[in-house]
Order: sequence, then structure tokens, then C-alpha cells
Amino acid sequence: MKIACQMDPIERIDIAGDSTFAMLLEAEARGHEIFYYTPDRLALDGATLTATGATLRVRDKAGDHFALSDPRTLDLATMDVVLLRQDPPFDMGYITTTHLLERIHPKTLVVNDPAHVRNAPEKIWVLDFQDLMPPTMVARSLADIRTFRDRHQDIIVKPLYGNGGAGVFRIQAGDNNLASLIEMFHAINREPVMLQQYRPEVRGGDKRIILVDGEVAGAINRVPSEGETRSNMHVGGKPVPTDLTPRDREICARLGPALKRRGLLFTGIDVIGPYLTEINVTSPTGIRQVKAFGGADIAALIWDAIERRRGA
Repeated sequence: MKIACQMDPIERIDIAGDSTFAMLLEAEARGHEIFYYTPDRLALDGATLTATGATLRVRDKAGDHFALSDPRTLDLATMDVVLLRQDPPFDMGYITTTHLLERIHPKTLVVNDPAHVRNAPEKIWVLDFQDLMPPTMVARSLADIRTFRDRHQDIIVKPLYGNGGAGVFRIQAGDNNLASLIEMFHAINREPVMLQQYRPEVRGGDKRIILVDGEVAGAINRVPSEGETRSNMHVGGKPVPTDLTPRDREICARLGPALKRRGLLFTGIDVIGPYLTEINVTSPTGIRQVKAFGGADIAALIWDAIERRRGA
């Protein structure tokens, strides 16, 4: 197949943990042709959606992991598959790319489905499953935020559209920094913040469960470092092997059909103790760590699912 990959600059990625890179390695191993471009090189020229990029070859060698050739501009409608894989922030630039890619999908298969990526941001769509979640509020007003903190005492405050644990704070009862923190968020953007009850189970890890086409494919646990609330690997969380609990499987069984129905072929959900906290649909991570701990080769499972969709 002819594959296009819309992603962040490939020279900057950490190949040891990058899920997109694992997918590219598998695509090349299967003989697929890969065209690489960054989101800023996407253009709608009349009715034609074009991207400027180059043919990509990849190798699993740190510091020498890619080669580009044959730079050109092409019509993305001529591709079999487009991988939508740049990292958030989930801002208007990101949303615009989903509108543009929607013009070629599903004749050209975009993974994940751009309309449903746009309509399922990680910290918003999850609110459809509040019975699976810890107590949660989305608010901008300081008065509302204080009410939530007074009710739950120990809370997590995080931006709605960030990633990698950036801007996530724990605010405990009696912490006088709450107003200053919310003022800082307000100075950066006009968006509400997400508030969740702090769950002490996070000291034992924040589980990332990967689903492929709505089915469980593997999981890792991410344990926060000493003195850190956040467990994201971007901020020092340590990945460790894990098993799924009956509660994990219950959560996945609830989510699976909805993911499949929306064309969200590759997703990662976050579970702390018995609670679902996020559904990641933009650029989930963790598949290289799952394989390193002896779990499934999730990159291969993803391409199996894509090839089934394309009839390849």
C-alpha cells in the first residue's frame, strides 16, 4: 500500500518509546511505501488536498533512524492510507487538519478517523462514561473550581487540550495557590480546565491500556517518580509490566464498541485504580514498551486492522 504519515518532525522523536516510529518500522517491514510530511505542509488547493514531503525509510538505530528521498508535493487522495499522528496540543491548527483530511476519508483511509478524532478530545469524550470515572468537573470560574476543591479536598487540575502531563497540578486542601494557578491558566488561554478528585492509587501507577479496533491489545503501568504526582513517561514515569484486572476488562468492554463504531482504530485509555481518567485518540503511546515487556506486537496488530479495512 501507499502510506502517508502526518507527524511531528521525525528528526526530533525519541525512537525508543515512539509509537509512530514502531508503526513505520512495521509498515516498511511489510513492503508498504511511506510518504512523510509535517502538518504545516498540508494544503487544500481548490478541491485537491496536497502535502509536501518526501519518501521515508526508517531503521531502528538511534541517531540514524531515518532517510528521506524524492521530495515532492502529492495529492493525498492518491494514497491508500494516511496516518494522523502528530502530537497535541489539540488546538485550532490540529482541528483544521482534521477538517482537511476529512475531505479524502474514507476513500483514502485516515487513521484515526479525522471527524471522530475532532469530536473525541481525550478529556472531553471520556465524560460520556462518568460512571467509570472519579468525580470530575470541567469549569473556568474560580468559584466553581473552589466548590469542587472544597467538596473533594485533594484534586488534580489539568488543561483540557494538553498532553504528556504538561500543566498538571495537584492541589490539596489548604493550598493557597489555587487562585494563582487558575489565574495562570486564564492568562494562557480562554479554555476551562479539568478537575478530578486525586486518587492515591496513582502511587502504584497509572495504567495505559491499548485497544486496536475496539479490542484490548496490551497494557503497561506507568509509575510516577519519587516526589512527582504525574506518571506520564514524558515527565519521568517508569513503565513496568502489568496485568489487566476484571475492572480493567469491564471498562474496555464498555468502550470497545464505541471506539470501533467511530473508526478510532488505535486508542490508549488511562486507568488509575478502578477509574477511567482519559481516552487518548490523537497519538497514543506505549506500544514499544508493551512489546519490550513481552506483550503483543501492537504495531503489527494495527497494520493487520488497517489492511483488513483496506482489503489488502
